[in-house]
Amino acid sequence: MNTTLLRASRRLALAALSLLLAGCAALAPENEPKVDVVSIEPLPWQGPELRLQVKLRIINPSNTTVEFNGVYVEINVDDQSYASGVSDVQGSVPRYSETVLSVPLTVNAMAVVRQAFAFAAGGERSSPIRYQLRGKLAGPVFHSHRFESSGELPLPTAPPSR
Repeated sequence: MNTTLLRASRRLALAALSLLLAGCAALAPENEPKVDVVSIEPLPWQGPELRLQVKLRIINPSNTTVEFNGVYVEINVDDQSYASGVSDVQGSVPRYSETVLSVPLTVNAMAVVRQAFAFAAGGERSSPIRYQLRGKLAGPVFHSHRFESSGELPLPTAPPSR
């Protein structure tokens, strides 16, 4: 009798787990929003720290509205932490639509020093600067969206000397 009860409870647990997983899959958006950097502009100096204003374009390629109530952004340069920031901006991106939002970032002072030493020690740098942008759009429960973008910034070359 105990084995019959044990088998029944296992089947019930398995059925409940299946329903739970199916429910979670139904909550997932069709397509994740795409986030691109529109611009990076300097902000007025505030003491010893460098501040930047990053504008992000959020593109919603799905059939459902994306709601958000905060954003976190971090930028890494050559695999080193460079800048990060948050904003408690709230809004939504309607289906098949886009919006632009601004996030203030603080540049890590040690990152600036590290980059300056790297340029000074390396002489003329011929390789491009690698960057990585990561972040999160905070949403309602279980609806946060993480994003990531990376690439290279080519350095200008000096004109040939004559």
